[in-house]
Amino acid sequence: QVQFVESGGGLVQAGGSLRLSCRFSGNPSAIPAIGWYRQAPGKQREWLAHVGIFGSTNYADVLKGRFTISRDNSVNTVYLQMNSLEPEDTAVYFCNTSPSQDSPWGQGTQVTVSS
Repeated sequence: QVQFVESGGGLVQAGGSLRLSCRFSGNPSAIPAIGWYRQAPGKQREWLAHVGIFGSTNYADVLKGRFTISRDNSVNTVYLQMNSLEPEDTAVYFCNTSPSQDSPWGQGTQVTVSS
């Protein structure tokens, strides 16, 4: 199974930016698509975006174009650039295969946006 380790979260003011990183194990060509997910307090985990092997992307409508996902197979890392952050973006952010989510969930990285 692929292992994922998320990093880059933190505390930021509304309107600010963060870039999250997701380091994954294994052969990148064996992982068709990797996605970012988040879980806010008291809510279910939700899918945000995914990126394919060659960089094709897809996003959830809720992001309104504020986030950008990218993938660098040379360093086994997927990124999530988050701009114009809102307090509603406060959550723990995870990565996993998409859409199957068939790898163990990692610890995630906490993002807190203050108003």
